[in-house]
Amino acid sequence: MTFLNPLLLLGLAAAAIPLIIHLFNFRRPKRIAFSSLAFLNELKKSTMQRVRVKQWLLLALRTLAIAALAISFARPTLDGSLAGLLGAGGRSTSAMVLDHSTSMTLRDGSGAYLDQVKAIATELLTDFESGDEVILVPHPTTGVSGDALQNATAAIDAIASLEPQEGSVSLTTSIQSAAQLLAEKANLNRVLYVLSDFQASALTDSSALSIPEDVRVVLVPVGTDGRGNLAVSEITVLSQIVASGQPVRIEARFTNFGTEDAVGIVASVFLEEIRVGQATVDIPAGSSATAQFVVTPSETGWLAGRVELEDNQFLYDNARIFTVLVPAVRKVLVVNGRTAPSRYLQLGLSSALVPDAVRFETTEIPETGLAGASLGQYDSVILNGVTSFSSGEQSALKAYVQGGGGVLLFPSDGIQVNDYNELLSEWEGGRITSLPEPSSDGLTVGVFERVDTDHPLFEGMFEPDPNGKTPQLEQPVVYRATQYVAGSGTEQTVIGLTVGYPFLQEIRSGQGSVLLFSVEAGVRWSDFAVRGLFLPLLYRSLYYLSATGSVSGEGLQVEGSLQLRLAGVEGNQTIVVVDETGEEFIPDQRTVQGAKVADLSGPFFIPGIYSVEVAGDILRRIVVHPSAKESNLSLMNPEDAASKLSELGVDQVSVLNLSLTGTEKLDDQLKEARTGIELWNVFLGLALIFLVLEMIVSKLWKPEAAH
Repeated sequence: MTFLNPLLLLGLAAAAIPLIIHLFNFRRPKRIAFSSLAFLNELKKSTMQRVRVKQWLLLALRTLAIAALAISFARPTLDGSLAGLLGAGGRSTSAMVLDHSTSMTLRDGSGAYLDQVKAIATELLTDFESGDEVILVPHPTTGVSGDALQNATAAIDAIASLEPQEGSVSLTTSIQSAAQLLAEKANLNRVLYVLSDFQASALTDSSALSIPEDVRVVLVPVGTDGRGNLAVSEITVLSQIVASGQPVRIEARFTNFGTEDAVGIVASVFLEEIRVGQATVDIPAGSSATAQFVVTPSETGWLAGRVELEDNQFLYDNARIFTVLVPAVRKVLVVNGRTAPSRYLQLGLSSALVPDAVRFETTEIPETGLAGASLGQYDSVILNGVTSFSSGEQSALKAYVQGGGGVLLFPSDGIQVNDYNELLSEWEGGRITSLPEPSSDGLTVGVFERVDTDHPLFEGMFEPDPNGKTPQLEQPVVYRATQYVAGSGTEQTVIGLTVGYPFLQEIRSGQGSVLLFSVEAGVRWSDFAVRGLFLPLLYRSLYYLSATGSVSGEGLQVEGSLQLRLAGVEGNQTIVVVDETGEEFIPDQRTVQGAKVADLSGPFFIPGIYSVEVAGDILRRIVVHPSAKESNLSLMNPEDAASKLSELGVDQVSVLNLSLTGTEKLDDQLKEARTGIELWNVFLGLALIFLVLEMIVSKLWKPEAAH
């Protein structure tokens, strides 16, 4: 027998009060002999004995009444096999946290963990009586209704329908949800069963739990075979310029959650369900390793791929999905300044010049049309010698770049340096210190001094040199160049001149980038526009800028959330999310300057690929990945789990160890181990009985009147 309020047993000390009073009544008076009363010394001994019996009986009844009352307040509970034979005392409400996360698909000698949970939960319901309630709380499912089932058959059917589900909710969160549902129920006998493999990563939450004191938490562990696991934990599309027929580099990270090194593990990469590459990787125990793959897309549009491990028992993290965007057409807006040359850009972007290359769909407007242009519909914008920028144009260009757009900026004669510097400051860039005067003697102002050939602009442009020499670019003749000084933002000099200023500078702002040339796109400042370098660098600059922020789809973990900013979506347009089955969801969305923002979250985001569409056009792909916590399959000792819950504020927590493979039947084990018959009402009844008997003995039994 145990006591739920053991401190109240101190009330047993009050049982000594009747004894103390009784002893005071036994004080012997001083004897004084009277000759006339000598005959009283011959009182019958039998009468005195009856009086003493009454006094001792009253003392016992009063003492027992106080003791029974104190024990009742301490709430005694009967456990062990006797409790199982007596059955439950009164109506009860039970909550069952049923773990059906993906780790429950593993097996040991008793079968799959989830099947064990179903068998034990079903057996627990065999003692379900009329008026009893059970609340089923699947883990990791969130948002449970809290409906208490009063039909054992319905509860058993619900348990049988459980299937493995991916999620990232901690087990302690599910326990707290179940406890809150129990707290709303009126039955005094309330028990919370937790049936789980007690995966260690699911018990990392350190938030305090709020469990009612009278709710008993019983941990029922299943599975004893914690094991190592290999997982594809991350995929990165390294190439920032993606085009059909061009190689794209993919890097995959693999994690070993076990205690033994994994050597010679085979990993494959698939693109549109076709295996396009393989690699072997060694993964140290408790660590990670990476491998790179090269895929060459032959189609355009959003393509899906995956990296997959072979021969790994836990199936849910053996593969990881990625998406890559191969544009069919890149929409480019060219804004020409009043005095800027435009024919070189027109010729370079003409589809007739390179009919087999990726098409550029070009729209040209004068600088006076910039204020009314909808920038969000273009993949990149070329500012070709625009003279000046209004505050509204600066704000629009800032929002466009920060939302993932790309800007290619060429200076020209007559530009307003102050306006350019204000625009550059909007992107957290540096400033142009001066605009050079035309050279009268035709002397150059510098040549290429350093070229960052590791920049994505040059990826795949050069054949590897067998001697390891740095590739050399063709040198244009530069007569005039803006003098640009980098700011405190995120910048990188792609090509530098010997005079100390950049020829090509990248400024990164938000999700987008700006490429700033120091010469115009004509022949007055340099001969760059007629050099062989001009077209490749122009194309790759536009490829790079149009791919910023959208080379691959965004990703989030199951039950995670993501804010997606879609530039160019009008306020009256609706963003729709479509899953792989074609089912549509409309996420919460709001309009911001030059874009719309969608908040992506909710239980319908299970692992897979989702299309983000507006008016039927796919603007983005997102990938929902399995929870990283599920990959670590190590188990926590049930006693350690109980100790952790105690530290988090659970007053009554115990462990119920059952075996499905032993000779003893499951129902017999449950009968022997079942707890929870509270006996406070029994002791309260005994206290009342003792008080009634004390009253009867005191009032009706008068032994001193007997003759």
